[in-house]
Amino acid sequence: MSEYPLAPASGRLRGMSESLQLNGERLWARLERLGQVGALVGGGVSRLALSDADRAGRDLLVSWMHELGLDVEIDRIGNISGTRRGTRTGAAVMTGSHIDSVRAGGRFDGSLGVLAGLEVVERWNELGIETQRPLVVSAFTNEEGARFAPDMLGSAVHQGALDLDAMLEVHGIDGTRLGDELERIGYAGTAPVAARRPSAYVELHVEQGPVLEREGFEIGAVEAVQGISWTELTFDGTPNHAGTTPMNQRLDALHVVAQLACEVRRVVEAIGGAAVGTVGRIEVQPNLVNVVPGSVLCTVDLRNTIESLLREAEAQCFESARRFAAEEGVRLTSRSLARFEPVPFDEGVISTVERCAQARGCKTRRLPSGAGHDAQMFAPHAPTGMIFVPSKGGISHNPAEWTSPDECLAGAEVLQDVLRELADAPR
Repeated sequence: MSEYPLAPASGRLRGMSESLQLNGERLWARLERLGQVGALVGGGVSRLALSDADRAGRDLLVSWMHELGLDVEIDRIGNISGTRRGTRTGAAVMTGSHIDSVRAGGRFDGSLGVLAGLEVVERWNELGIETQRPLVVSAFTNEEGARFAPDMLGSAVHQGALDLDAMLEVHGIDGTRLGDELERIGYAGTAPVAARRPSAYVELHVEQGPVLEREGFEIGAVEAVQGISWTELTFDGTPNHAGTTPMNQRLDALHVVAQLACEVRRVVEAIGGAAVGTVGRIEVQPNLVNVVPGSVLCTVDLRNTIESLLREAEAQCFESARRFAAEEGVRLTSRSLARFEPVPFDEGVISTVERCAQARGCKTRRLPSGAGHDAQMFAPHAPTGMIFVPSKGGISHNPAEWTSPDECLAGAEVLQDVLRELADAPR
């Protein structure tokens, strides 16, 4: 158990039935136990998709699902789903997220949404609560995209946005083939993909940004997910002696990338609003102190909640990349790693999140998500929404990522209320 005290849940309930409280200590204990899988010295986790650590996390999750009596299935892209049966057959209400991480990530990103779903199931089992619709708790493969591109890969295949066979052939940053790694870790399942359409999908997640904490809100009702553009650019110049090659005769690939990194920042700051841009990965060859860089691979990550502005940022940044390359005399090649348009969520689900949060006395704010999430893959096919809880300092994808026990419990209880309402909604 954590050394951090758990605030009593009763102070937030304000008129809610005592029986509808979740077990915050149990939720926190599961977060801590999963956080030990792939744990980093000093905090945080490293569970890259389909790594040995990811396999250990999956094994732990599946064992918990079996303990709760869920019907567990693994589909062909490795997504894990546990179903709690309803009193009637038909489309299920779904919740979940992911348990893979970036190379040095936090222990709340993704995991909170999956484990909150398990806590809801366990509490309903204890209370003998039945719902008309089944409830499915899922953990999707390679949400982060840190090892295999694109991100949200598992949920995209699950909902038919990406082709299964093509994604099984994707090679990771370490040269491994995704399909081979699924087989290696024992999670190449047999359940079909692109076949299950839920009646609704709701995902609890840490905000990964500073807005809720900075403005004093406890629950975020997420309106939309930003559009995402990931592009890999390779600049090929000429490696040469750093001491004997005059500056005006260099074909310096890194000089071009340095200009581009500054240009990406200039472009998104000029566009303003929700626009953000990042040059996040740079690989330099030959990467020696006394050699002019001959080849550089870099990535450009652009995001916006408005598609037209996202396209504007792409056009400006990539035209500048071509111009910088031509001026230096280096060759440019590029490929798209991921491209998703902004995704609005269902107004009915957004309103339900707000109403359920306010009924528990939580201060609530509508806001967009600056990060991509599995939920966006479900939005075209079913009423979909997300619940955010605060991230301390707005820090995520970092071992210092932190959301308090009380905040985790508050989000899980709002999730429980929303799921129960949706699972008993008239057909």
